[in-house]
Amino acid sequence: MRARRTVPAILLLALPVTACTTGPALENQGEVTAPPGDSKHLTIGSAGFTESDLLAQMYALLLDRAGYSTKIISVTNREIYEPALESGQIDVVPEYAATFADWLNAKKNGADAAPVGSPDLAVTMKALRALAAPRGLTVLDPGRAVDQNAFAVTSAYAKKHHLKSLSDLGRSGLPVRLAAGDECVQRPYCAPGLKKTYGIDITAVDPKGVGTTQAKQAVQSGRDQMVLTTTTDATLDEFGLVLLADDKHLQNADYLVPVVNRSRAGSEGVRKALGKLNTVLTTADLARLNEQVDSWRRLPEDVARNYLRSEHLIPAG
Repeated sequence: MRARRTVPAILLLALPVTACTTGPALENQGEVTAPPGDSKHLTIGSAGFTESDLLAQMYALLLDRAGYSTKIISVTNREIYEPALESGQIDVVPEYAATFADWLNAKKNGADAAPVGSPDLAVTMKALRALAAPRGLTVLDPGRAVDQNAFAVTSAYAKKHHLKSLSDLGRSGLPVRLAAGDECVQRPYCAPGLKKTYGIDITAVDPKGVGTTQAKQAVQSGRDQMVLTTTTDATLDEFGLVLLADDKHLQNADYLVPVVNRSRAGSEGVRKALGKLNTVLTTADLARLNEQVDSWRRLPEDVARNYLRSEHLIPAG
């Protein structure tokens, strides 16, 4: 298997966005007339963290298998990679439905625009596609894997108080000190939402970050009772933590979706190649793959290749 070339993000800054624009001008939003393109040489963007790297590698391997030539570029800033996606400097990126919908909405309507992402996947996808299309972007179908905010407690705490869901915690009336980012105090899907939707008595937010080692250790030690993390967190077992189910669907539908430049990668060939991942990849799968990279120190490309081989999506040889 040939080595895949990863291109440094700095090259994007060296190229003017207007140099290879393929999408419609934004002053003509809504007039998407260019037919879906099928370039055989595709650049895949990664946002530079483990999960995004894994997805980019899987996209590349599936597209290689379908007859495309691919390279991967790592760009950690959405403010850079999204315009590059519009311009055709990047052709494909893995994204998160609700988060990307809200980001495009804020880009169009301002930072104070009301969110369009929601816990309802169909509603979120409709809003996302409406915002993406005028920019020359096509949002492919979401898969089964979702990476949402999630809340974890120690397994001992859950067992002692008979907790399986956030509703259980709300009904218990237990005071909860929450380890999270400092923005959790105001975010509607964090402390305010836990209080409003579940009736959880959040007594304080301990600003230790989202899913950080320090935050998990604070819960493990009993200093805090609950930690804000994500549904694909691969290290919960190491700290004796378990997720509580978001049974009232407080969190938005951040399902994984490929987003492509329509006039370069909007073809049925790309759609079919990437759609194969939707039939197999689950949230639990993604957590295990993240663990192999983050805890076992394996290379994202090796982990991605082994997973696709195990699911018979690429040949074993």
